[in-house]
Parts: sequence; C-alpha cells; structure tokens
Amino acid sequence: MEEWGVPTGFPVFLLHGTPGSRLGPVPRPMTLYQLGIRLISFDRPGYGRSDRMTGRVVADVAADVRLLADVLDLEEFAVLGRSGGAPHALACAALLPGRATRAAALVGLAPAQAEGLDWFEGMAPSNTREYMAVRGQGRLVSARLRSIAERIRADPAQHVADLYAGLTQSDRRVVLEAGMRRMLLETFAEAFRTSADGWIDDLLAFCAPWGFELGDIVVPTMLWHGANDTFSPAGHSRWMADRIPTSTVVVQSGSAHFGAFNVLPDVLTWLSRPGGHRSERL
Repeated sequence: MEEWGVPTGFPVFLLHGTPGSRLGPVPRPMTLYQLGIRLISFDRPGYGRSDRMTGRVVADVAADVRLLADVLDLEEFAVLGRSGGAPHALACAALLPGRATRAAALVGLAPAQAEGLDWFEGMAPSNTREYMAVRGQGRLVSARLRSIAERIRADPAQHVADLYAGLTQSDRRVVLEAGMRRMLLETFAEAFRTSADGWIDDLLAFCAPWGFELGDIVVPTMLWHGANDTFSPAGHSRWMADRIPTSTVVVQSGSAHFGAFNVLPDVLTWLSRPGGHRSERL
C-alpha cells in the first residue's frame, strides 16, 4: 500500500490501471495538499507485492478496499479508478454503498456481456486482438502475456517507447512530460516485479461476469472519457451511464486515454464533495 497527500485529508482509494501497480501515476504532491486529499493505492492480486488470487472477479476488489479501510480506521471514503481500475471502482460503488461516498471511473471498459453495445467499435486493432484472444482462448493466452511481461520487466523504457508510437497526438503530449514518463516506468516495472499474474487475471476478469450489477450503484458516480480513446472507446462510458442511475458522464473532445491524468485534480475535487446528484459536472 502507498499513501500520498494530506494524512488527515479526505480519503480516496486510487485503483490502478491494467497493467499497473500501487505506484501510480498519481498527481503531484503539491496538488494533493492543495486539494486536501489523502490518496491511498494498493496492488491488486498478482501485481507488485501482492499475491495472486486465482479466479478473481472484478467484484472481489470490494473486500480488499473494505479491509484496508478498516485497517486505516476509515468509515467513509471515495474510490477512483482509471482504465483497468475503472471497473473495480464501480464494484466498490455497487458493493460498499455505506462506505464509498462517491466513485469516479475514468476511461473504463463496459462489461463484455453489455447488450446493445458494439464492444470493439473504435478500439485499436492491438487491443481488439488482445481481448478477442482472451474471450476465445482464455488461459491459453497466458504464455504470450508472460513473455511480454518479461520483456517489459527487463526494459520498461522500451515498452513506454513502443506505447508512445501507437498513441494519439493528445496522448503523446501527456506521455512526453518527464514526470509522467518516470511514473509510467516505475509502475510498469513494479507491476511485473515477480510475474504477469495480475495482468492475466485482470483481462480474464474483464471478459467474465463482473459479479455485480451497474444498476445497483446508488452513490454519485462520475464517468469520464476522452472522445478519441482507442484503448477503451468512449462508447463504453456512454453505455454504462445509461445503466447507472446516479451517474454523470463527461466525454471530452480533443482528448484520449491518457488525458485522464490531466483531469485528476478536477475529479478529486468532485470526489471530495458531500452529497450529490446526477446533473453535477466537473
């Protein structure tokens, strides 16, 4: 577990991306202090220093967050998930309504079983192939993912460079920032500290039933997406917004997947507000 910001500030659990780790990326310390935020992150099972939990589903994260909140003596808190962390933030919103006051899901995926959604529309060919392989072959893809993880662990800088080559112009501007590149290098290296288990299990969990219903979410929920996102297309957030009664959806033009990092200060401000209703905006 890692903490940043104000030790006595408003607590927000940050649920990392896929692949990712407790190391971030996170906003600058000064930003967190100005906002009065206590940001808490941890490795999902199989990542970093966390043991694997074979067969885990998205809903299982709620028990982890509840346990950490109990250990930290936190009665209430908000949850924030980016990319692969977004479905996990929604799980906490659905399953911890007495503890989670608000939730934000940035550039997230919709359930693979989403009726009426063309799940792959607008998705980059590389991601489409990845998820189609998981859906069709399940655990048979693990050997290939382990090989990729070994290469990333050996040279995370090359992985960031390869990632950069496939980004939109708006995402490239985000990743070019020196602090962001440093955090990406750290989080990718830590994600695969011992294995690719977390990455494999995340992808399997996204393609399986999540273990909760979006309609069960009763706390204010922010869905944010960059309109040009090709990792997880914006149509996923629009689809979920129609099924979460308490949601507000923001689709930002001229932004893509990594644009989620730029809106973190505004999202954290929104998460720390008391109460809320559907018509709220960032």
